Amino acid sequence: MPMVCLSDFEAYAKKHLPKTTWDFFAAGADECCTRDGNLLAYRRIHFRPRILRGMSVIDTRTMLLGTEISFPVGIAPTGFHRLAWPDGEKSTARAAEAMKTCYITSTYSTCTVEEIAAAAPNGFRWFQLYIHRNRALSEGLVRRVEAAGFQGLVLTADLPYPGKRRDDIRNSFQLPPHMTILLKHFETPGQSCTEYGLPPNSIDPSVNWNDIYWLQSLTRLPIIVKGILTKEDADLAVRHGVQGIIVSNHGGRQLDGGPATIDALIEIVDAVQDRAEVYLDGGIRTGSDVLKALALGAKCVFLGRPALWGLTYKGEEGLREVLQILHDEFRLSMALAGKIFLLFD
Repeated sequence: MPMVCLSDFEAYAKKHLPKTTWDFFAAGADECCTRDGNLLAYRRIHFRPRILRGMSVIDTRTMLLGTEISFPVGIAPTGFHRLAWPDGEKSTARAAEAMKTCYITSTYSTCTVEEIAAAAPNGFRWFQLYIHRNRALSEGLVRRVEAAGFQGLVLTADLPYPGKRRDDIRNSFQLPPHMTILLKHFETPGQSCTEYGLPPNSIDPSVNWNDIYWLQSLTRLPIIVKGILTKEDADLAVRHGVQGIIVSNHGGRQLDGGPATIDALIEIVDAVQDRAEVYLDGGIRTGSDVLKALALGAKCVFLGRPALWGLTYKGEEGLREVLQILHDEFRLSMALAGKIFLLFD
C-alpha cells in the first residue's frame, strides 16, 4: 500500500517500533494537552484563498539566514535516531541534503558531528545545543561543530529540567546497551562514554540570557534560540543579538498547559518585526499546515516526530518520502490558495 500522507508513516512506526521506543518518541508531558494542542490548533485556522492568480509557475524556495532551501520545511532536532534506523542521523543528514533543506542535528545524536558531516558533505546543517554543567564539554562541542562545517547554532532554552513524561517513567526507558549515545559527542580519544540512559542532571539549569554572550564569544556561527513562546522573550532574544527564533514548546514534552506554537506565533512575529527570522515547530502534519504557519509570519517550519516516522519506514528513503509528500502538499496548497512565490514576494 502506498504511503499517501504523514499519518501513514505514523501508523507504520507505531506498528513496527518496540513499544518503549514508540512511547519515547510519542511522549508528551503530563496529560499531553500541549502536545495534542499543537495538532488541534491548525484545524481552527482557515484560509482566505485568492482565485484567478495564474498558477502555472509556483516557486517554493525560500532563504534561511542567507542560504537558499528548496521549500520551507526543515528537520527539527530530535535525539537518538538510531532507535528508528540503524544509520541514525547519517540517514537523516543524507535525506535533508537530497531534498535541499535544513537539518538541525540534536545534541543527543547517536552519531558524531563528524560522522554526520561526512555522510552529507554538501548538506545545510545547524546544530542544536544544550549547555551542560561542564561548560568545557559544551565549549569543545561548539568548536567541533564549527570545524565540521555546520552553519548555525540552535540553543534550546526551554529545558532547565526535563518534563515529566509518564510513559517513559512507566517503561523505565533506557537506550539499549548496544547503542552509544551522544555522549558520543563528548568522547575523546582513549575515553569513551558508555551511559545508556539519558544522562542525569547533565544540563545546566542556571543558563540565562547572559549565556548568549558567552556563546557569541565562542563562535562566529549565527545563533538561533529555540523554545520561545512569548513576545517578551522574543524581544529579549533579539536584544541579545540572536539571528533567529524557533517558536517551540518542545513538542509538548516540557510544560503541559502552554500554548500551541501556531497560536504563539503571531505575537512573536509582531514583536520581532524584521530584527530576526522566526521559525516554528510542533504539529506540522500537512502541506496546508506549512502554508498556515507561513501565512502567520513564520519563515520556515521544522518537523520533529514525522522525521522519525520516515526513518522508521525506510531510513533515508523513508524520510525523503515524508519530505517529498510535504513538499507536494505544500505546493498544491500554494496553488489552491493563490500564492505563487515565497523567495521573491
